[in-house]
Amino acid sequence: MASAKQLTLSLVKPGDEPVAGNREDSHSVQPSPWMARVLSRDNLNRALKQVRRNKGAPGIDGMTVDELPDYLRRHWPEIRQQLLQQTYRPKPVRRVTIPKANGGSRPLGIPTVLDRFIQQAIAQVIQQDWELRFHPRSYGFRPGRSAHQAVRYGQQCAREGRNWVVDLDLEAFFDRVNHDRLMARLKRHTPDKPLLRLINRYLKAGVQIDHHKELTPEGVPQGGPLSPVLANVVLDELDWELERRNLKFARYADDCQIYVGSRCAGERVMVSLTRFIEDSLRLTVNTRKSAVDRPWNRSFLGFTLSRKGQRLKVADKAITKLKTQIRNLSRRTRGHSLA
Repeated sequence: MASAKQLTLSLVKPGDEPVAGNREDSHSVQPSPWMARVLSRDNLNRALKQVRRNKGAPGIDGMTVDELPDYLRRHWPEIRQQLLQQTYRPKPVRRVTIPKANGGSRPLGIPTVLDRFIQQAIAQVIQQDWELRFHPRSYGFRPGRSAHQAVRYGQQCAREGRNWVVDLDLEAFFDRVNHDRLMARLKRHTPDKPLLRLINRYLKAGVQIDHHKELTPEGVPQGGPLSPVLANVVLDELDWELERRNLKFARYADDCQIYVGSRCAGERVMVSLTRFIEDSLRLTVNTRKSAVDRPWNRSFLGFTLSRKGQRLKVADKAITKLKTQIRNLSRRTRGHSLA
């Protein structure tokens, strides 16, 4: 059986071009600058390796990750031509729900493995274009950055005397992203019409629930490789607004904490930021979960602070969740050894 490396290297060879039917067709399939980067051999092979590494469930067509390389070997010239001619249509995502810690559920959209592959190739190019422009206090879904760094920065702010936190919760963020605002912001640093049109088609691809398709007029479906980088593009505007106001903050995806010196300052920030988020970003602040409080009374990415920020502690909720998982794995009635 061929190795994973052999599978990826056989995907695209130098000089691979779809066969054009006439002179007009040959002009129509010339890639735009950004699409040329998306469809480059190196970028596609990296995307295929990443999709295989991530594994994941099949989409609505039932194709598995392991079946993808063979499918691409047989169909890639045709798919590539569709992408170049801007006729490719992504399939709807498969809707699944996963339980949340608070007892609710979170909807996920599972794209087909082919669409995951194309999304990954796009995401790599968008990430490369935007990485140097993203704010240094954005820690989520970025190379070389982590949730631990975000938490450590919050601890540093508390030690410097910012012992109040504005804890912002965006209600159903991934489901409520405004497509028009996202595309307009994306266009700033990725002014490539064919690529933007393809991204917009992914946003509008819809979701399949019980054999019927529902439209997606807003939101970026959680579950695809493109969603994390698009989320950062949307919330990058919030980051630089906080910078403009000279506020100290840490953000990881849609989790954001702003560190201030007094309750009064925190309440002013909460009111003005809520107005900015709802009027400018067209998102919704969840007032039930957002608060101005001491950092040791709030959790951030599963951690909280001791008083005065001297120590980091695992949040009580995270410990409870871990204990529940351990109980489920080690029930006495399961008949398994501890090993």
